[in-house]
Amino acid sequence: MVVPWSLPLASPTPRVDLAIVGAGVSGCALAASLRQRGWRGSIDLLEIGRGPGGRAATRYSRQDDDLRINHGAPLFNIRAQTPPALVQALEQRGAIRPFSGSIQSLDAQRSLGPAIADGFSDGSLWQGEGGMDRLCAGLLDLASEQGGALNRRFGTLVRHLQPERSQAGVTWTLQDASGTAVAEARWLVLSGTLLAHPRGQQVFGWTQIPLEHAAQQLADPQLSAAQAQLASIDALASCNLLATLPQDSARAWLALPWDLLQCTPSAQERWGLRRIGVQALANGRCVVVAESSPAFAAAHLDVYGSRSSAAQVLGAKPEPAAEAQVLDALSEALIDLTGLPLTGAQTQLMRWGAAFPTPPGLDPSHRLCPVSAIGFCGDNLAGDGFGRIEGALSSAEALAEVLVARL
Repeated sequence: MVVPWSLPLASPTPRVDLAIVGAGVSGCALAASLRQRGWRGSIDLLEIGRGPGGRAATRYSRQDDDLRINHGAPLFNIRAQTPPALVQALEQRGAIRPFSGSIQSLDAQRSLGPAIADGFSDGSLWQGEGGMDRLCAGLLDLASEQGGALNRRFGTLVRHLQPERSQAGVTWTLQDASGTAVAEARWLVLSGTLLAHPRGQQVFGWTQIPLEHAAQQLADPQLSAAQAQLASIDALASCNLLATLPQDSARAWLALPWDLLQCTPSAQERWGLRRIGVQALANGRCVVVAESSPAFAAAHLDVYGSRSSAAQVLGAKPEPAAEAQVLDALSEALIDLTGLPLTGAQTQLMRWGAAFPTPPGLDPSHRLCPVSAIGFCGDNLAGDGFGRIEGALSSAEALAEVLVARL
């Protein structure tokens, strides 16, 4: 058994047993799964956003205490006959509950129909209790309750990966954009693809792919193969309109016969919208979240919401005029599709450049590269649940199972 590292009092850089980059569902689930398996070493969970969740987060406002927007994932589905063990644990602690809303579909002639098999609305349906952010918050609570140091470091950009191999093994130093070390770890897990994918170069002007550079230094064939597979994963983008409606305008939206509306392929082609959700707020208000079709998002890949992490942390430069045009286009499509006004709405744009990965994904045989002391989890791993929250949960549990023996 390896004795967990301790943090020297004079050390300027936190030194931990395990660094997890990304506090989305898989990163949080990995921390919980390791603790459930009895491992109590030190963990640094580093996340570029202001809180956990990724697309399964809930957006809040400092100016409006009652505003809560499930802006990326209004629910999640489990299709496997044997669900990830964490689902039951989260339900038992009241972090999630079965989805109780109504789901309908709409075609290009505005005819309503039953829910369609879009891959995200079949099987057993779940939502966070009080907000989708309870999913990841519940996972982190599960991890914390088991004991062991878990340092949650939000608003932290990991830009460079610097591995160093010695007789004792590999040490990973994580650096920010300036090259300043933000963490030092004996093991590293990446729960997303940003640091392994060329989109960092294409979108943010990075000079190199961080994981590719690290793999070249370590000369580990398995890690090189994993990095190449991660770099080749394509993904569909999504632009989401978030419209907060006052009480007078909200009444008509809250009276709709559905809580979540799926657009059929013909409807997506006509309006450029994939899915629409209505979420009730306090005082009779509501939020309408209109998710764009992949085709619409692909046509506006260079447009970022001014409040996004890409703009605020990664350095992408928002263009207010272009952002306003996208918001207007989505608003007009939403009004035309539903026939309902957005009078008095406060709108904002959320955009994910890699919202939905496309197959084949990372081969599970590369989920752990022990020679280089690095592992991978997330919905980008091939297999059941690929591209969905279920895959993020199950990949974290599978990684924890093989990782715990080596930590």
